[in-house]
Amino acid sequence: MYGRSTEAAVTMALAGVRVLELAGLAPAPLCGMILADFGAQVVRVDRPSRPAAASPHADVQARGKRSLALDLKRPQGAAALRRLCGGADVLIEPFRHGVMERLGLGPEVLLQENPRLIYARLTGFGQAGKYAKSAGHDINYLALSGVLSKLGRKNENPYAPVNLLADFAGGGVMCALGIVIALFERARSGRGQVIDASMV
Repeated sequence: MYGRSTEAAVTMALAGVRVLELAGLAPAPLCGMILADFGAQVVRVDRPSRPAAASPHADVQARGKRSLALDLKRPQGAAALRRLCGGADVLIEPFRHGVMERLGLGPEVLLQENPRLIYARLTGFGQAGKYAKSAGHDINYLALSGVLSKLGRKNENPYAPVNLLADFAGGGVMCALGIVIALFERARSGRGQVIDASMV
C-alpha cells in the first residue's frame, strides 16, 4: 500500500468505508485515490497482465490503495469479485455499457447480493444513448460537449488543455462526489444504489 499511515486514516471522514476499484484509465483511479485520501480502504482490482507499480512515483493514483489481480473473464475471477462485493461499501466500475452484465457482475446481481452496495459506473457517455457503447478519451468528450471550442484564441483552432478536464473534473471528481452523497443517503435509508457518472 502506498501513502499515508494507518493512524491518519482512523480520523478521516471515510475511515472504515471499503471500496473496490476496478482498474481503468485516469478517471476511476483518480476517484479511488480521492476516496483513499479521505480514509477509505481502497483495493484496486487489476488485470493479471497489468504490471505492478514499483513505487507511488510510478503510479501516483495508487496512493493509499492496496491491489490484487483478478481475471474477471474467468469464472473463478468473477466469483472472487462477487465475494469481495458482498463485504464492500462501494464498487467503482469504469467499463463501457454492458461489459459488467456480460461478466455476470452487473448491478442487478451485485445489489441483490449486497443491498447496501454503492455501484458507481464511470463511463464516457453513460449507460444509455447512441454513444453508450463507444470508447472515448478526454479530447473526444471535450469536443462532443462543446467545451473544446471555448479553448484557445479567437479565429484560431482550439487546443487541448494541459489538464484532463473531462477525465478528471467531469469523471473522477464527479464520481467521487456522487459516491460520498450516496454514502450519506445510505446512512438514512440503509440502501445502496447505482451511480451513473459520465464524462460528457
